[in-house]
Amino acid sequence: MAIWFLSSRTAASMAAWLIVIGSFCTWLTPTVQASVPERKVLIRDVTEIQGVRDNQLVGYGLVVGLKGTGDRQQTFFTVQTLANTLQRMGVQIAPGVVVVKNVAAVFVTAKLPAFSRPGMPLDVTVSSIGDAKSLEGGVLLMTALKAPDGQVYAEAQGALQLAGYSEGAGGQLKSVNHPTVAIISGGGTTERDAAVDLSRFSTVSLLLHNSDFTAARSVAEAINKDFSRNVAAAVDSRRIDVNVAAAGEGSVPGLIARVQNLAIRIAPPAKVIMNERTGTIVMGGDVKLTAVSVIHGSLTIQVVTTPVISQPGPFSNGTTVQTQQTSLAVKDPPAQSIQLEEGANVEELIRGLHVMGATSRDVIGILQAIKEAGGLQADLEVI
Repeated sequence: MAIWFLSSRTAASMAAWLIVIGSFCTWLTPTVQASVPERKVLIRDVTEIQGVRDNQLVGYGLVVGLKGTGDRQQTFFTVQTLANTLQRMGVQIAPGVVVVKNVAAVFVTAKLPAFSRPGMPLDVTVSSIGDAKSLEGGVLLMTALKAPDGQVYAEAQGALQLAGYSEGAGGQLKSVNHPTVAIISGGGTTERDAAVDLSRFSTVSLLLHNSDFTAARSVAEAINKDFSRNVAAAVDSRRIDVNVAAAGEGSVPGLIARVQNLAIRIAPPAKVIMNERTGTIVMGGDVKLTAVSVIHGSLTIQVVTTPVISQPGPFSNGTTVQTQQTSLAVKDPPAQSIQLEEGANVEELIRGLHVMGATSRDVIGILQAIKEAGGLQADLEVI
């Protein structure tokens, strides 16, 4: 298929030219199906085990020991929490009389890894939820971390570690990185067993990270070939079931280890990702184009208005007059063109467009128009 593209002043007119001319020229050249390159990867790199995953934890707590950079008086929940904490320790105090700037209310988050056992350390992240200026030098008081089921799975406490700071006075403030978020390495301790009992698994289900029927079939075939019998089957484009009894492996962990270290061939999908905000374009190496001829030209009109003051001569009765002088500059350089043969990739097209002086946003508009005309043999995703 031959596509002729004319770059006009707007992306909309670009798309219109491509759609009309591309449809007219469809019969000229038959589409050639390019071979998709394949690469070998381990099953462990493209799948995960169903039921074996990390769990998110969250808790609410107090950071103390700040150097006057904590929450201010109007952050009422911080004062209320401090008063409640003191009451549990036998100190009776009314929240209305608490005036401190060395305390900040925070949310504490952590990730509980699969097969965690009581006593295992966790890294936690501490984030201010009030109007504290900085958590530098603070210490987190003991905070219970809960999972979505409402159960406490870990406790966190310790000195905060910041990767930034905030200094200044009198309206002159210097801030580096993010001083209201900190971490505590190993500051959490697992309190509840979250391990999965693999001995009860009658079927081990592998889940592909990217849904693909071809990849699912390849995984099942590789497993069956290694075991010399049918022990695995692709259920859909993402899930592959492995029968534990039919595999005859001594243990489920041994079966998983054997399966995960098998190599399969993966054909990556043809996809182009574009970010219109930053002008970033990321593409797969197997993205192909049909025969394309691109003509790119730009029309620039610049209007400049300069104030001009007319002042009368000395000892005259005239008045000073201010006017505007307008100049018009029009630049219409000759159009530049590139030609790509059948089976060319997007990288060659973009390289040619950059030589012609097209910007990243121009390239995004051109790729969208080529896709509309059927000349881009890939999925186009704009984020």
